[in-house]
Amino acid sequence: MAVKALYDYTFPSADRVELFGDDQLVYVRWDGNPLFCSAACFRVPKAMPFSDFVTGVVAPWAASDPDFDASLVRDWTLFGDALLTEEAATLADLGVGHKALLSFTA
Repeated sequence: MAVKALYDYTFPSADRVELFGDDQLVYVRWDGNPLFCSAACFRVPKAMPFSDFVTGVVAPWAASDPDFDASLVRDWTLFGDALLTEEAATLADLGVGHKALLSFTA
C-alpha cells in the first residue's frame, strides 16, 4: 500500500555514509539458517581485513546458533554475486561498501 506524505519530507538519513568516518555499516546474512530470519548489521572499519571480519564479527554472532561450525563457512556473496575472498584483503579492497549485504552458507 502506497503512502503519500502530506508535506515535503526533507530530513537527512541518520545512517548516511558521511556520518561514519572510517567505519561503515555491513549487513550479514546466513543463507538457509532458520534461526536467523534476516541479516544482522555491524559497524566495522572499512580497512578491516576480511579474515578479521569473519573471525571477530561474523563468527561470534553466528556462534549463537549451537550448530555453527566456523570451518564450514563458505560461498560468500556480495549483493547476491559470488565474492572471491582473500584473507589479507580489506573490506574496501573487496568492494564491500557502506550498507553492503554479505551472505554466506555453512
